[in-house]
Amino acid sequence: MLAHSNLISCNFPSLPLLCKNPRPATTTASLQAQILKHKTTYASSNFLKSNSYNTSIFPYKKRCVLQVCNSVLDSKDSDKDPILESDTNNVKEGRDWTSSILLFVFWGALLYYVFNLAPDQTPTTDMYFLKKLLNLKGDDGFEMNEVLVSLWYVMGLWPLVYSMLLLPTGRSSKSKIPVWPFLVLSCFGGAYALLPYFVLWRPPPPPVEESELGKWPLNFLESKLTAGISLAAGLGLFLYAGLANGDVWKEFYQYVQGSKFIHIMSLDFALLSAFAPFWVYNDMTARKWYDTGSWLLPISLVPFLGPALYLVLRPSLSEMPVSVSPTSEQE
Repeated sequence: MLAHSNLISCNFPSLPLLCKNPRPATTTASLQAQILKHKTTYASSNFLKSNSYNTSIFPYKKRCVLQVCNSVLDSKDSDKDPILESDTNNVKEGRDWTSSILLFVFWGALLYYVFNLAPDQTPTTDMYFLKKLLNLKGDDGFEMNEVLVSLWYVMGLWPLVYSMLLLPTGRSSKSKIPVWPFLVLSCFGGAYALLPYFVLWRPPPPPVEESELGKWPLNFLESKLTAGISLAAGLGLFLYAGLANGDVWKEFYQYVQGSKFIHIMSLDFALLSAFAPFWVYNDMTARKWYDTGSWLLPISLVPFLGPALYLVLRPSLSEMPVSVSPTSEQE
Protein backbone atom coordinates (compact mmCIF):
# COMPACT_ATOMS: atom_id res chain seq x y z
CA MET A 1 0.00 0.00 0.00
CA LEU A 2 2.82 2.35 0.85
CA ALA A 3 4.72 1.58 -2.35
CA HIS A 4 1.56 2.19 -4.37
CA SER A 5 1.16 5.65 -2.81
CA ASN A 6 4.72 6.50 -3.82
CA LEU A 7 4.03 5.68 -7.42
CA ILE A 8 0.87 7.76 -7.45
CA SER A 9 2.81 10.73 -6.08
CA CYS A 10 5.06 10.43 -9.14
CA ASN A 11 2.05 10.51 -11.48
CA PHE A 12 2.18 6.84 -12.46
CA PRO A 13 -1.20 5.12 -12.71
CA SER A 14 -0.52 1.77 -11.04
CA LEU A 15 2.12 -0.47 -9.56
CA PRO A 16 2.28 -3.23 -12.26
CA LEU A 17 3.23 -0.65 -14.90
CA LEU A 18 6.75 -0.40 -13.53
CA CYS A 19 7.11 -3.48 -11.36
CA LYS A 20 6.50 -6.35 -13.74
CA ASN A 21 9.90 -7.94 -13.11
CA PRO A 22 11.27 -6.92 -9.75
CA ARG A 23 14.95 -7.60 -9.21
CA PRO A 24 15.96 -10.34 -6.78
CA ALA A 25 17.22 -9.43 -3.33
CA THR A 26 20.82 -10.14 -4.33
CA THR A 27 21.03 -6.72 -6.07
CA THR A 28 20.19 -4.82 -2.90
CA ALA A 29 23.73 -3.52 -2.32
CA SER A 30 24.10 -2.08 -5.83
CA LEU A 31 20.68 -0.49 -5.67
CA GLN A 32 21.49 1.09 -2.32
CA ALA A 33 24.59 2.67 -3.86
CA GLN A 34 22.53 4.13 -6.71
CA ILE A 35 19.88 5.45 -4.34
CA LEU A 36 22.56 7.01 -2.14
CA LYS A 37 24.05 8.76 -5.18
CA HIS A 38 20.70 10.29 -6.16
CA LYS A 39 19.95 11.17 -2.58
CA THR A 40 23.20 13.09 -2.29
CA THR A 41 22.74 14.95 -5.57
CA TYR A 42 19.15 15.96 -4.96
CA ALA A 43 19.06 16.22 -1.19
CA SER A 44 16.96 19.36 -1.39
CA SER A 45 13.90 17.43 -2.67
CA ASN A 46 11.45 16.36 0.04
CA PHE A 47 9.83 13.99 -2.40
CA LEU A 48 13.06 12.04 -2.86
CA LYS A 49 13.65 11.87 0.86
CA SER A 50 10.28 10.22 1.42
CA ASN A 51 10.85 7.71 -1.37
CA SER A 52 14.31 6.74 -0.15
CA TYR A 53 12.83 6.11 3.28
CA ASN A 54 10.11 3.85 1.85
CA THR A 55 12.56 1.81 -0.21
CA SER A 56 14.37 0.78 2.93
CA ILE A 57 11.15 -0.85 4.12
CA PHE A 58 10.45 -2.76 0.89
CA PRO A 59 13.73 -4.15 -0.51
CA TYR A 60 12.03 -5.91 -3.41
CA LYS A 61 10.46 -2.69 -4.63
CA LYS A 62 13.69 -0.69 -4.77
CA ARG A 63 14.04 -0.97 -8.51
CA CYS A 64 10.52 0.32 -8.97
CA VAL A 65 10.99 3.35 -6.78
CA LEU A 66 14.36 4.12 -8.35
CA GLN A 67 12.76 4.09 -11.80
CA VAL A 68 10.08 6.47 -10.60
CA CYS A 69 12.72 8.92 -9.29
CA ASN A 70 14.68 8.74 -12.52
CA SER A 71 11.63 9.43 -14.60
CA VAL A 72 10.91 12.57 -12.59
CA LEU A 73 14.48 13.83 -12.52
CA ASP A 74 15.02 13.23 -16.20
CA SER A 75 12.04 15.31 -17.27
CA LYS A 76 12.41 18.71 -18.92
CA ASP A 77 11.84 20.66 -15.75
CA SER A 78 13.93 18.40 -13.53
CA ASP A 79 17.31 20.00 -14.28
CA LYS A 80 16.10 23.33 -12.84
CA ASP A 81 15.34 22.56 -9.25
CA PRO A 82 14.06 25.87 -7.78
CA ILE A 83 15.46 25.10 -4.35
CA LEU A 84 18.91 24.25 -5.62
CA GLU A 85 18.88 27.19 -8.01
CA SER A 86 17.97 29.67 -5.29
CA ASP A 87 20.68 28.31 -3.00
CA THR A 88 23.27 28.69 -5.76
CA ASN A 89 22.23 32.27 -6.44
CA ASN A 90 22.45 33.11 -2.76
CA VAL A 91 25.97 31.75 -2.60
CA LYS A 92 27.17 33.65 -5.67
CA GLU A 93 25.33 36.92 -5.34
CA GLY A 94 24.18 37.20 -1.75
CA ARG A 95 26.06 39.04 0.93
CA ASP A 96 25.53 39.58 4.59
CA TRP A 97 25.66 43.34 5.01
CA THR A 98 25.13 43.21 8.76
CA SER A 99 28.78 43.61 9.73
CA SER A 100 29.31 46.41 7.19
CA ILE A 101 26.26 48.30 8.40
CA LEU A 102 27.30 47.91 12.03
CA LEU A 103 30.82 49.09 11.25
CA PHE A 104 29.48 52.07 9.34
CA VAL A 105 27.19 53.04 12.21
CA PHE A 106 30.07 52.62 14.64
CA TRP A 107 32.31 54.80 12.47
CA GLY A 108 29.67 57.52 12.27
CA ALA A 109 29.11 57.44 16.03
CA LEU A 110 32.86 57.56 16.58
CA LEU A 111 33.27 60.64 14.42
CA TYR A 112 30.38 62.33 16.19
CA TYR A 113 32.02 61.64 19.53
CA VAL A 114 35.41 62.92 18.34
CA PHE A 115 34.08 66.20 16.97
CA ASN A 116 31.35 66.92 19.49
CA LEU A 117 31.73 65.00 22.73
CA ALA A 118 35.45 64.47 23.33
CA PRO A 119 36.93 66.64 26.11
CA ASP A 120 38.51 69.86 24.84
CA GLN A 121 39.62 71.77 27.90
CA THR A 122 43.16 72.66 26.81
CA PRO A 123 43.25 73.63 23.11
CA THR A 124 46.30 75.86 23.56
CA THR A 125 48.21 73.14 25.36
CA ASP A 126 47.24 70.66 22.63
CA MET A 127 48.81 72.86 19.98
CA TYR A 128 51.94 73.24 22.07
CA PHE A 129 52.23 69.47 22.57
CA LEU A 130 51.76 68.84 18.85
CA LYS A 131 54.56 71.26 17.94
CA LYS A 132 56.86 69.69 20.50
CA LEU A 133 56.19 66.17 19.25
CA LEU A 134 56.78 67.26 15.65
CA ASN A 135 60.03 68.95 16.68
CA LEU A 136 58.69 72.27 15.45
CA LYS A 137 59.47 73.95 18.76
CA GLY A 138 62.96 74.31 20.16
CA ASP A 139 64.20 73.34 23.59
CA ASP A 140 62.40 75.62 26.02
CA GLY A 141 63.13 73.64 29.15
CA PHE A 142 59.79 71.81 29.26
CA GLU A 143 60.10 68.05 29.64
CA MET A 144 57.49 66.06 27.75
CA ASN A 145 55.60 63.26 29.42
CA GLU A 146 57.36 59.95 28.73
CA VAL A 147 54.12 58.00 28.26
CA LEU A 148 52.84 60.60 25.81
CA VAL A 149 56.07 60.46 23.81
CA SER A 150 55.93 56.66 23.66
CA LEU A 151 52.30 56.69 22.55
CA TRP A 152 53.08 59.25 19.83
CA TYR A 153 55.82 57.13 18.26
CA VAL A 154 53.89 53.87 18.59
CA MET A 155 51.06 55.53 16.67
CA GLY A 156 53.61 56.21 13.94
CA LEU A 157 54.40 52.47 13.75
CA TRP A 158 50.79 51.27 13.57
CA PRO A 159 50.31 52.20 9.87
CA LEU A 160 53.34 50.07 8.98
CA VAL A 161 51.98 47.09 10.91
CA TYR A 162 48.57 47.41 9.26
CA SER A 163 50.19 47.75 5.84
CA MET A 164 51.99 44.46 6.43
CA LEU A 165 48.72 42.81 7.51
CA LEU A 166 46.50 44.18 4.72
CA LEU A 167 48.89 43.90 1.78
CA PRO A 168 48.24 41.64 0.03
CA THR A 169 46.00 39.34 2.08
CA GLY A 170 43.61 42.09 3.18
CA ARG A 171 42.90 43.40 -0.29
CA SER A 172 39.35 43.32 -1.60
CA SER A 173 38.72 41.58 -4.91
CA LYS A 174 34.92 41.81 -5.13
CA SER A 175 34.35 45.47 -4.28
CA LYS A 176 37.32 46.71 -6.38
CA ILE A 177 38.24 49.12 -3.59
CA PRO A 178 42.03 49.60 -3.30
CA VAL A 179 43.46 49.44 0.18
CA TRP A 180 46.52 51.66 -0.27
CA PRO A 181 44.69 55.05 -0.10
CA PHE A 182 43.28 54.11 3.29
CA LEU A 183 46.69 52.97 4.49
CA VAL A 184 48.21 56.29 3.44
CA LEU A 185 45.45 58.20 5.21
CA SER A 186 45.95 56.06 8.32
CA CYS A 187 49.36 57.72 8.75
CA PHE A 188 47.41 60.85 9.69
CA GLY A 189 44.00 59.53 10.76
CA GLY A 190 44.77 56.12 12.24
CA ALA A 191 41.76 53.89 12.78
CA TYR A 192 39.43 56.74 11.85
CA ALA A 193 40.77 56.47 8.29
CA LEU A 194 40.88 52.66 8.16
CA LEU A 195 37.32 52.00 9.31
CA PRO A 196 35.73 53.00 5.95
CA TYR A 197 37.84 50.34 4.25
CA PHE A 198 36.73 47.78 6.82
CA VAL A 199 33.15 48.64 5.85
CA LEU A 200 33.82 48.21 2.12
CA TRP A 201 36.12 45.19 2.37
CA ARG A 202 34.91 42.08 0.55
CA PRO A 203 37.14 39.00 0.54
CA PRO A 204 38.76 37.00 -0.92
CA PRO A 205 41.88 38.92 -1.97
CA PRO A 206 42.99 38.80 -5.61
CA PRO A 207 45.72 36.28 -6.46
CA VAL A 208 49.33 37.30 -5.92
CA GLU A 209 51.73 36.67 -8.78
CA GLU A 210 55.29 35.68 -8.05
CA SER A 211 56.61 38.69 -9.94
CA GLU A 212 54.83 41.03 -7.49
CA LEU A 213 56.82 39.70 -4.55
CA GLY A 214 60.04 41.23 -5.84
CA LYS A 215 58.52 44.68 -6.40
CA TRP A 216 57.65 47.56 -4.16
CA PRO A 217 55.85 47.55 -1.76
CA LEU A 218 55.52 43.78 -1.21
CA ASN A 219 59.27 43.20 -1.10
CA PHE A 220 59.48 45.75 1.74
CA LEU A 221 56.37 44.65 3.62
CA GLU A 222 57.22 40.94 3.38
CA SER A 223 60.76 41.50 4.62
CA LYS A 224 61.62 39.93 7.97
CA LEU A 225 63.97 42.84 8.55
CA THR A 226 61.07 45.30 8.37
CA ALA A 227 59.02 43.18 10.76
CA GLY A 228 61.93 42.78 13.15
CA ILE A 229 62.67 46.51 13.26
CA SER A 230 58.99 47.25 13.94
CA LEU A 231 58.90 44.76 16.80
CA ALA A 232 62.16 46.03 18.31
CA ALA A 233 61.07 49.67 18.06
CA GLY A 234 57.71 48.92 19.63
CA LEU A 235 59.28 46.92 22.43
CA GLY A 236 61.68 49.76 23.18
CA LEU A 237 58.87 52.32 23.31
CA PHE A 238 56.78 50.14 25.61
CA LEU A 239 59.74 49.70 27.93
CA TYR A 240 60.38 53.44 27.90
CA ALA A 241 56.80 54.11 28.99
CA GLY A 242 56.67 51.20 31.40
CA LEU A 243 59.76 52.36 33.30
CA ALA A 244 58.21 55.76 33.99
CA ASN A 245 57.24 56.41 37.58
CA GLY A 246 53.68 56.64 38.89
CA ASP A 247 53.58 60.46 38.77
CA VAL A 248 54.20 60.39 35.03
CA TRP A 249 51.30 57.99 34.52
CA LYS A 250 49.03 60.11 36.69
CA GLU A 251 49.95 63.15 34.64
CA PHE A 252 49.20 61.27 31.42
CA TYR A 253 45.82 60.19 32.80
CA GLN A 254 44.98 63.83 33.49
CA TYR A 255 45.96 64.71 29.94
CA VAL A 256 43.61 62.04 28.59
CA GLN A 257 40.73 63.48 30.61
CA GLY A 258 41.22 67.08 29.56
CA SER A 259 43.18 67.20 26.29
CA LYS A 260 41.26 66.51 23.09
CA PHE A 261 44.44 65.74 21.18
CA ILE A 262 45.68 63.13 23.67
CA HIS A 263 42.20 61.74 24.28
CA ILE A 264 41.60 61.09 20.58
CA MET A 265 45.06 59.61 20.11
CA SER A 266 44.56 57.24 23.06
CA LEU A 267 41.20 56.16 21.64
CA ASP A 268 42.84 55.62 18.26
CA PHE A 269 45.46 53.37 19.86
CA ALA A 270 42.73 51.31 21.54
CA LEU A 271 40.82 50.89 18.27
CA LEU A 272 43.87 49.80 16.30
CA SER A 273 44.72 47.30 19.03
CA ALA A 274 41.15 45.94 19.01
CA PHE A 275 40.95 45.38 15.23
CA ALA A 276 44.47 43.96 14.80
CA PRO A 277 43.70 40.37 15.98
CA PHE A 278 41.07 39.98 13.27
CA TRP A 279 43.52 40.95 10.54
CA VAL A 280 46.15 38.68 12.05
CA TYR A 281 43.65 35.83 11.76
CA ASN A 282 42.78 36.82 8.19
CA ASP A 283 46.42 36.91 7.16
CA MET A 284 47.13 33.65 8.95
CA THR A 285 44.34 31.76 7.18
CA ALA A 286 45.30 33.27 3.82
CA ARG A 287 48.80 31.87 4.20
CA LYS A 288 47.40 28.46 5.22
CA TRP A 289 49.29 28.77 8.51
CA TYR A 290 46.43 28.52 10.98
CA ASP A 291 47.20 24.99 12.16
CA THR A 292 50.78 25.94 12.96
CA GLY A 293 50.42 29.53 14.13
CA SER A 294 47.07 29.51 15.89
CA TRP A 295 48.86 29.94 19.23
CA LEU A 296 49.72 33.48 18.12
CA LEU A 297 46.07 34.55 18.06
CA PRO A 298 45.81 35.06 21.84
CA ILE A 299 49.18 36.83 21.77
CA SER A 300 47.89 39.19 19.06
CA LEU A 301 45.55 40.62 21.70
CA VAL A 302 48.59 42.30 23.29
CA PRO A 303 48.52 45.86 21.91
CA PHE A 304 50.99 46.35 19.06
CA LEU A 305 53.56 43.82 20.31
CA GLY A 306 51.34 40.81 19.59
CA PRO A 307 50.66 41.65 15.90
CA ALA A 308 54.30 42.73 15.47
CA LEU A 309 55.51 39.37 16.79
CA TYR A 310 53.20 37.57 14.37
CA LEU A 311 54.68 39.52 11.46
CA VAL A 312 58.14 38.32 12.44
CA LEU A 313 57.14 34.65 12.71
CA ARG A 314 54.66 34.27 9.83
CA PRO A 315 55.79 32.43 6.67
CA SER A 316 56.76 34.50 3.66
CA LEU A 317 54.55 34.54 0.59
CA SER A 318 57.47 33.32 -1.47
CA GLU A 319 57.29 30.06 0.48
CA MET A 320 53.62 29.52 -0.41
CA PRO A 321 53.05 26.96 -3.17
CA VAL A 322 49.91 28.66 -4.52
CA SER A 323 48.44 32.13 -4.85
CA VAL A 324 47.08 33.68 -1.70
CA SER A 325 43.32 33.32 -1.32
CA PRO A 326 41.83 32.45 2.08
CA THR A 327 38.30 31.57 1.03
CA SER A 328 38.29 31.05 -2.72
CA GLU A 329 40.08 27.68 -2.43
CA GLN A 330 37.16 26.16 -0.51
CA GLU A 331 35.21 23.84 -2.78
